[in-house]
This record gives sequence, C-alpha cells and structure tokens, in this order.
Amino acid sequence: MLRLIGIMLSIGLADSANPSTIAPGLYLASGPRPRTRLLQFTLAVIATYLAGGAVILLGPGQALLAIAPRPGHTVRYIVELVAGILMLILAGVLWRRRQGLARRRLPAPRTEGTSSALLGVTITLIELPTAFPYFAAIAAVLASGAGLGRQVLLLVLYDVCFVLPLLLMIVTLAVAGEQAGRILASARDLLQRYWPALLAGVLLLAGGFVTLLGVTGLASGWHGVVGRFSRRFRHLVHH
Repeated sequence: MLRLIGIMLSIGLADSANPSTIAPGLYLASGPRPRTRLLQFTLAVIATYLAGGAVILLGPGQALLAIAPRPGHTVRYIVELVAGILMLILAGVLWRRRQGLARRRLPAPRTEGTSSALLGVTITLIELPTAFPYFAAIAAVLASGAGLGRQVLLLVLYDVCFVLPLLLMIVTLAVAGEQAGRILASARDLLQRYWPALLAGVLLLAGGFVTLLGVTGLASGWHGVVGRFSRRFRHLVHH
C-alpha cells in the first residue's frame, strides 16, 4: 500500500504543476471575492477530476479486472515502468521546448460574469481526455489488485495532490491578508516565465521515482548487485 501511496503522491504532485488550472486560479485570486471564487473553482476541479477518474475506475477498469482479477507482480511492475518512462519522455519534451513555451503568454480566463464552479468544470472536462499522468496512475491502481475501497481512496489522494497549488492559494489568501495579492501576482509572473522548466523538473523527479519502482520490481529476483539493490529499495519503500 505504501508503494501505491508513493506512486499517487509522485504522479499527482507532478500533474499538479499544470498551467491550465494554476493560471485561472491565480487570476481568480486577484479578482473580486477571491477566496470564495477560488474555493468554488477548486471544488469544481477536484469533483470533476474525481468523477472522471471514478468512471474509468469503476467502468472499464472493473471490467478488465473481471477478466484478470489478480494481475501478477510482473504486470504491475511493467505498468509502473511504462508510466515512469512516459513521464520522463514528457519531461524531456517540455525541457527542450521550454523557451518557446515560456514566450507564449498564458491566456487569461474570462472570469467576469462567469461562475467559478462552471469555469472549473469546463477546464477540467477539456483537460481530462489528455490527462495521461492521471491515466497512468489509474492503471497502476488497477494493476495493484487492491480492493475497490482502497482504489477509490488512492484516487482521492491523487486528486487532492492535483489541486494542491489551488489549496495553497486559498491558504495564502486566508493568512497573508493585504500581502496576498502581491504574493500571488509574483507567483503568476514566475509561472509565466518558468512553468515549462518547473513542470519538466517535477515530471523528471516523479517519472524517475516511478521508473525506479518498476525497474527494481522487475529486477528484485535477480542475483548480484542489481538484485540486492532492488530488494533493499523495495523493502525500504514497503516499510
């Protein structure tokens, strides 16, 4: 279970560095009624993301489990390995294109006269079909063979990680008082300049961790130095 929690935390935190949700959140935080509107936006994002994940988990996912109810260890490790490699590839693409992406201005969402909750639902529904890190996390949950209750809890953990930057904005508005606007405006400027490099770095760390989980799982039965390292690493992760 600890291994799965580590996977959800690593991929979820990597996925949270998403300009599609952070940028609208920063604009809402600098507008009228910032705490209320940002809270509505955050709840809408997490509810929509969770609903979309639950549909996959409880629909096609459970159908697959009915065919193969107990995925073997090798299948789980391969899923982890593939998910980690995909994240590393995405990190490399973002890093290579970071300068061109940073020069593109992040679009300011039309928040005036628009429901913050509706904005959150709309953005999340648009993003969900291309949420490949989320799909990788769901695949890892399904391959784990955990019970349905644990699968749903792991999905909730992932989604909380996904909206963590929005939650931090809400906390900043609550505790920073008059300084909150200046702090969040600076964060918006930094996001505009460095979001590709930031996202690439987070994906690199998370992808490296998940890849290492898959590799050490596959190599844990080997002899020699690689096998010993893999078994020790797996023991550390599990305990």
